[in-house]
Amino acid sequence: MKKLIPDVICESVFAIDLDKLKKRDISGLLVDIDNTLVPWGEPEMEGAFVAWVKEVKQKGFKVCLVSNAKKPRAENFATLLDIPAVGLALKPLGRAFRRGMALLNLGPREVAVVGDQLFTDVFGGNRLGIYTILINPLSTNELDSTKILRRIEQRILGKMVKLGHISAKHAQIRQGRE
Repeated sequence: MKKLIPDVICESVFAIDLDKLKKRDISGLLVDIDNTLVPWGEPEMEGAFVAWVKEVKQKGFKVCLVSNAKKPRAENFATLLDIPAVGLALKPLGRAFRRGMALLNLGPREVAVVGDQLFTDVFGGNRLGIYTILINPLSTNELDSTKILRRIEQRILGKMVKLGHISAKHAQIRQGRE
């Protein structure tokens, strides 16, 4: 279960404390697309998320999209945001995270993974020793297989609270009840 424990749980990307990341010497973000920056399947990104990426870059962070979405979708958003992307990433496999780090010219201790899924983003990042940030999904619209994994995620988060790995407050944030 240790590899499924995120370093931080946030309501959304807007709640990520960028100053704390800087203090940890993190200078790059590997960010998921679907249900992290864009509701799953939606063709366009809301302006607030475009502005967030711009702010992150202005604060000196390098950003790379790392997504299981098809390459054209990932590249479309990367072009919009003027950042690199790894599409069809096959997360949680490590090669996508390593490719993202290579595109940013950073190592595992210098980046954070930001995503909405324990089994892809958190597990994949933790396997490589990357700081992981779990956020709430933007939408309940997603693949049926992901919906099944969400139910399992909730059970695991409950166990993490009981074992003291995460606080009840963080589990509530994840469940959207804060």
